[in-house]
Amino acid sequence: MRSLCFSSSRTPSFSISRGRSVSPSRTSLSSTPRRRFSESMIEQTIDTAATIIMKWDAETSAYAKVTSLFYESKREAMQFIKSVNDLQKIMHLLVSEESGSDLRLVRAQHLMQIAMKRLQKEFYQILSMNRAHLDPESVSTRSSRTSASARSSLSDFDDDGSPEDEIRAAGDSISEVEEVSSMVMSDLKSIADCMIGSGYAKECIHIYKIIRKSIIDEGIYKLGVEKMSSSQINKMDWDVLEFKIKNWLEAVRISMKTLFTGERILCDHVFATSDSIRESCFADISKEGGTLLFGFPELVAKTKKSPPEKIFRVLDMYTAVSENWQEIDTIFSFESTSVVRQAALNSLIRLSESVRSLLADFESAIQKDSSKAMVPGGGLHALTMYSMNYLTLLADYTNILADIISDWPPPAKSSLPESYFDSPESDESQAAPAMSVRIAWLILVLLCKLDGKAKHYKDVSLSYLFLANNLQHVISRVRTSNLRYILGEEWITKHEAKVRQFSANYERLAWGHVFDSLPVNPTAPMTAGQAKESFRKFNTSFEDAYWKQRSCIVPDGKLRDEIKVSIGRKLVTAYRELYNNHKSTVGDERAARLFVRFSPEDVGNYLSDLFFGTVSSGGSSSSSSTSSHRRHMRSPR
Repeated sequence: MRSLCFSSSRTPSFSISRGRSVSPSRTSLSSTPRRRFSESMIEQTIDTAATIIMKWDAETSAYAKVTSLFYESKREAMQFIKSVNDLQKIMHLLVSEESGSDLRLVRAQHLMQIAMKRLQKEFYQILSMNRAHLDPESVSTRSSRTSASARSSLSDFDDDGSPEDEIRAAGDSISEVEEVSSMVMSDLKSIADCMIGSGYAKECIHIYKIIRKSIIDEGIYKLGVEKMSSSQINKMDWDVLEFKIKNWLEAVRISMKTLFTGERILCDHVFATSDSIRESCFADISKEGGTLLFGFPELVAKTKKSPPEKIFRVLDMYTAVSENWQEIDTIFSFESTSVVRQAALNSLIRLSESVRSLLADFESAIQKDSSKAMVPGGGLHALTMYSMNYLTLLADYTNILADIISDWPPPAKSSLPESYFDSPESDESQAAPAMSVRIAWLILVLLCKLDGKAKHYKDVSLSYLFLANNLQHVISRVRTSNLRYILGEEWITKHEAKVRQFSANYERLAWGHVFDSLPVNPTAPMTAGQAKESFRKFNTSFEDAYWKQRSCIVPDGKLRDEIKVSIGRKLVTAYRELYNNHKSTVGDERAARLFVRFSPEDVGNYLSDLFFGTVSSGGSSSSSSTSSHRRHMRSPR
C-alpha cells in the first residue's frame, strides 16, 4: 500500500501522522530551494495555515464539529486546501535544511495532522451524504471518462476566480442533477489530491473503498444477482432458473450501462493523479461484483438436466456478454480486474459449448423419436411443428450462432442413408457457411425421420400426402422466417419441386382409377349401353375416391388449392366432354337421372370441398355446398 500511496504524479511527500517518521523527498529537495523563502515567509505561511486549520479543528471547535467545511463555504474550503498544500511545501523546505528538531516543523506537523483529520471527515461526509448525486446512473451520464478526468478540480481555482461561477458555466449543457454530481466529484478530487500529496493516501483510499464498494454490492443485490453454486443451480426447476436468467439479462444491461460504468468514471476522476491508486480502488470496489455477475452464465451452461428450449436462454446470455464485451474490456481494463474479464470469457466459452451440445441433443431427439401413431388424414406431424418452431427461433440468433459454430466440423453424412442426398460426391456443402450447413442438415434429419413415419400408412397415396403436407410446412416456415436468408432461394426451390413430386404421386395413386374410369376419347360415338357403362364406372370410382379422400387434410391453403386445381383440371375437363356428348345417349330423362348422377359442376364442387378434413386436427369438416350436393352421393358400402 505504501507504494500506492507514494506513486502520485504530484511532488512526493513524507508521512507525519501517528508515529510516521519524517523523511525527506529527494525530488522536493531540489525543487524547493531555501532561497525562495525568507524566514518571515515561512512563519507567515505556517500562521496563515494555522488560522484556517484550527478554525475547522473538530476537537477544539463545537462549530467545526457539527458543520461541513465544503457545504458551509466552498471558497473557504478551497482556501483550506491551498493552505494545506502551502504547509506541505514549507515542511519539505524545513526537512531539506535538516531542521528535524525545529519547533516550526513540529508545529507544522501538528497542523498537518489536524488538517488531514478534517479532510478525512469531509471526504467521508461528501461520499456518504451524496449517494444520490454519486449514484452510477448520474455519474455515467457524463460524456466519457476522459472528459470527466479533464474537468478542472476546485483545487485548481485560485483566489481570483469564483469556483461556483466556473461550475455554473460548465453546467449550462448538463442537467441540474449532473451539475451537482460534477460539483461533488470535483470536491472529492480536491480532497483526494491534497491527501495523497500530503502522504495520507491510505486513509483516503480506505474511506473511498468502504463506501463505494457498498454501492456496487447493493446494486448487484437489487438487480437480483446472488452467489450460487453449481449444485444449487442443478437442483432448480427450469421455470425458476429461467426466471433467474431473465433477471440476469436485465442486470447485465443495467450494470454495464450505469453501475460499473459510473463507478469507473467516478474512480478515474477522483484519483486522476495516480494510476496505481485508481486501479487499486476500482479493483477492490468492482472485482467481487463483476466476477459474480459474469460468472453466472458459466454455472447455467454447466447444468445437465434442462429442456430443449434452454438453448434460447443460453443464446440470450451469450448475446448479452458478447455485445457488451468491448465495454467489459474497457471498464475492467486493469490487470487487477482481469479476473472479471476472464469470468466473462469463460462464460462465453462455456455457453458456446452448451449451444453445440444442445444442438446435438436436438438432432438426436429427432432421430430417436419413436412415435408410430399415424397422423389422421395425412396432416402435420407434431415432430414437424415442434422442430420448425425450434429452428425458426434459432434463426433469430443467426449472427451469434454463426460465431459459435463457425469452426464446428460439419455433420457426417454417414449417419443418414446415401439415398437422401442428391449427389453424395458433391462438395458444395464444404463451401457453404457453417450456419447454413448445420440448419440444412437438421432439416434433412427431420425429413428423413418423416419419410420413415410415412411408411406406416397402409394407403400409399396417403403417405405421399403426408410427406407433401409436412414438407410444405417446412418450406412455409423457412419462407416466413430468417431461415430464408440462411438456406437461400435455391434450397427453397429444390424442396418446392419435391412437394410437387409428392403431390403428383398422391394424385396418381388416389385419383388414378377415377381418371382411368373415363373413356380415352369421350367424344367418340357410343351406344346407349356403352354410355350407361361409362357413367356407371365413373360414378362408382368417383364416389369411392371421394369418400376415401374427404377426411384427408391439407392445412396449407396454397398447396390445397394447387392439388384441387390439378385434379379438377384433368377430371372435370374429361368428364365434361363425356357429359356434354353422351348424357342424351343414355336415354330418356328417367334413364339420365338414374345413370348420370353428377354434372360437371357437381364434380367441381365436391373437389372444392375436399381436404379441409373431418378430424379434430384438421380444418372445418366441410363447407355448406357439400350438403347441397351430397344427395347425389351414395354412402360407401
